[in-house]
Amino acid sequence: MIPSQARNSNGPDGTGPVPAERLRVEGEASLGNTFVKLIATGLGSGYSPFAPGTAGTLVAIPLYLALSPLSWPLYLVSVSALTLLAVYASGEAERIFDRKDSPRIVIDEIVGFLWALALVGPTAGRIAAAFFLFRIFDILKPPPARWCQDRLPGGWGVVGDDVMAGLWVNVALQAALHFFNI
Repeated sequence: MIPSQARNSNGPDGTGPVPAERLRVEGEASLGNTFVKLIATGLGSGYSPFAPGTAGTLVAIPLYLALSPLSWPLYLVSVSALTLLAVYASGEAERIFDRKDSPRIVIDEIVGFLWALALVGPTAGRIAAAFFLFRIFDILKPPPARWCQDRLPGGWGVVGDDVMAGLWVNVALQAALHFFNI
């Protein structure tokens, strides 16, 4: 329906503007949906035809490098805020993509990786170790990661398992730092 043709058909007497939601064609992209998809797909990395989760984790590296100079309290607050944004975007993206935990949703890998490197200094070796460990832990889903994925609703489940995987990686990295001074 052309908006100019729809005018004057809303009121009880046939006058008045038609609300925008009545003009939207089913499936038509909206600015909100575009923003959600941009966030949820990790700036489009989730559309990678091969290993979208790995592509999303790669996107997290420059974000980590940008956040790593922050004081540890500010880093944790920032990553917590990004995690809440990820929960929202993931839940909305499931609705948009009409699929539970779509492989296109990779913001969960991004925030999980940021948790993996919390309070770990940014060296190439530590980032590489975190990357490989995170991919392994994300696939294996040690407790309670699988529970989070299977039992938590919407975006909480999508993001929860990756945050738990990231925290497991962080524990492993902290132990390596303490015992082996890597």
